Amino acid sequence: MAKEFLGEFEELVLTLVAALQEDAYGAAIADEIETRMKRSVNLSAVHVTLYRLEDKGYLKSGLGGGTAERGGRRKRIYTITNAGLAVLKAMKESRLNLWKLVPQLKIS
Repeated sequence: MAKEFLGEFEELVLTLVAALQEDAYGAAIADEIETRMKRSVNLSAVHVTLYRLEDKGYLKSGLGGGTAERGGRRKRIYTITNAGLAVLKAMKESRLNLWKLVPQLKIS
């Protein structure tokens, strides 16, 4: 089986699902991207990415409870799977190994 690679946005969304835990749903993830990364993001792009990550087996989802502020509608909450956690750890390790190759640069 070929090694699976994630795009930058997929990695970002997957990392936020792991970080947000029980609060990992589309709008919350989009808000975190905008707040923490200072990056404008389309909610639809977040949802498409969540679906793609779920199809790859890196996430699973279920419906949370309904809220009055949502008119009784339930949120789809995402959780990271063991496969998702493994791919995140592998990507982190790869990136750290690459950073070790960068010499100490003096910024003038």
